[in-house]
Amino acid sequence: MLYSLARSALFQLDAERAHELTITSFKHWPRLATAPFAGRAPDDPVKLLGLHFPNRVGLAAGLDKNGECIEAWARLGFGFIEVGTVTPRPQPGNPRPRMFRLVEQQALINRLGFNNKGVDYLLQQVAKADYQGILGINIGKNADTPIDRAADDYLICLRKVYQAASYVTVNISSPNTKNLRDLQDEAKLEALLKTLKAEHRELAQRHGKHTPLLVKIAPDVSPAQLDHIARLAVELGIDGLIATNTTLSRPGLEREALAKEQGGLSGAPLESLACETLRQLRARVGKDYPLVGVGGICSGEDARARRRAGADLLQIYTGFIYQGPRLIGDCAQA
Repeated sequence: MLYSLARSALFQLDAERAHELTITSFKHWPRLATAPFAGRAPDDPVKLLGLHFPNRVGLAAGLDKNGECIEAWARLGFGFIEVGTVTPRPQPGNPRPRMFRLVEQQALINRLGFNNKGVDYLLQQVAKADYQGILGINIGKNADTPIDRAADDYLICLRKVYQAASYVTVNISSPNTKNLRDLQDEAKLEALLKTLKAEHRELAQRHGKHTPLLVKIAPDVSPAQLDHIARLAVELGIDGLIATNTTLSRPGLEREALAKEQGGLSGAPLESLACETLRQLRARVGKDYPLVGVGGICSGEDARARRRAGADLLQIYTGFIYQGPRLIGDCAQA
């Protein structure tokens, strides 16, 4: 009830303005995330990636790009938190307006474009946070870095976040940075992952710590691309895959005016596509390879379906915006 009232007030604002207000509030007053809002998730410990997760439900990257609200998310009961996407240098992202609600469909369209305050700022926030749980840091490239130099940006971020992160996610699948998804093509992907994995091994040796390296993929990949991604991830020793990012398709939204807006679609309409991508990925990587399912999870039943499709862990974002903190507990319980 309380969240419904808060959501009604926030939904009177522009989508991005509501997001900024929430982030500012949770940054300065993390106790706002405490009950009666919070539906605490049940303890459901699982060991994966060499890490101990208190439950399988995490916060997806994108909601807290700069790591400013880590304590608040922890209070809500997430089993793990992923912040970012962060780039080497601060950047404003794409011009506004760039985020749109499709309320009846429980969906969002965004073309934010990795707007963030840069990796150094994020690390300052992480250092200040009173949080001992599992923290993923999602890394990307600056928009003005040529695609053939993308590895340079990922290497900068990987080196900087390696010690602070519980795991690192390489984001090659956002549709809102020009040509970024080209990195999912076979030759480019192999070159990038070989470069990152070589650096990853050196960092592990230097710091005496293995920080798992994951890759986040799009739901719009072809079967051939999915074959290449799965094969490379396993062969090169990438620790896990996250499926999926937002989609450029508009499943079931052809008659919606806002569906014509450019950007990635998230929320309930993405559920079937993201779930099927995960299912196909599981078939390619085998039963023991770590997979994180994300995209369109808006209920406990969606969480069960994603687990049946092969997800070891789940992440939520848009469903959390619409359903509120109770979704964390519902999914963990399911």
